[in-house]
Amino acid sequence: MSAVRTQWASPGCLQSPRFSTRSVKIAVCVKFPATIKTLLLKQSFALTRLLNPPHSLSMSFSSSSCMDGSYAEIVVVRHGETEWNADGRIQGHLDVELNEAGKQQAALVADRLSKEPKISAVYSSDLKRALVTAETIAAKCGGLEVITDPDVRERNLGELQGLVFREAAKLSPKAHKAFLSHRTDQDIPGGGESLGHLFQRCTSSLQRIGNKHKGMPDHLSKGERVVVVSHGGVIRSLYKRACPNGKSGGKVLNTSVNIFHLCDEEWAIKSWGDVSHLQQTGYLESGFGGDKTSG
Repeated sequence: MSAVRTQWASPGCLQSPRFSTRSVKIAVCVKFPATIKTLLLKQSFALTRLLNPPHSLSMSFSSSSCMDGSYAEIVVVRHGETEWNADGRIQGHLDVELNEAGKQQAALVADRLSKEPKISAVYSSDLKRALVTAETIAAKCGGLEVITDPDVRERNLGELQGLVFREAAKLSPKAHKAFLSHRTDQDIPGGGESLGHLFQRCTSSLQRIGNKHKGMPDHLSKGERVVVVSHGGVIRSLYKRACPNGKSGGKVLNTSVNIFHLCDEEWAIKSWGDVSHLQQTGYLESGFGGDKTSG
């Protein structure tokens, strides 16, 4: 047995939710048939959602599958807040800068990550709101150079870009309908991307990063810890890749920390939606973004 702290159970190991930060829970791994594991996972998720409202959900996962061999630990961070986030305006590929709250959020997450295990590399979307967040993190974590990757850009939302979301249905009804569609092959008028295209480009990008930074295949090295700064739509796609049959991850808050373990083609989530670095600072809640209505 090993001592771990966790908030909800993984598919391969039944663990008790953590209700107190003062104690350390001892996790006993018990193997279950797939159908029972699925049921237990759904029940655990429902309990976690009850105890933690969706807008502030922070979850920890553990997985024994990637832990048996080499893997890369990828810390995926959403960019800080922008003025358009605060105004409820759709950004997509438009290059909007951080506002003052966003800069403070970036500084807080950078300070947090600098005190955690060593960061070996920092990757970022090439859009300013992500890039400035990434540069703030990189400077605090040893003066690293930020590697830009357009494949972790936000989804291109076509005609909706620049519109206030509450007015989009009236101003661009076809694009708005396409945006709300659950079809993965539905493009958005005006050059916008389908959900399927977004999923393919951003998951392929994270897989390349994971392959580059995983440890040697000697079952002794866990690989490197790297940061990727991206956007709400991208991060939700990454969650779907790691948890294809799971519930929605909920709203992705600005500068939330979401940790993925990549072991070859196998993905696992170590923690999700962690904004503990923003608690009691006044910068936790963003006006808009990080969910189905954002870009």
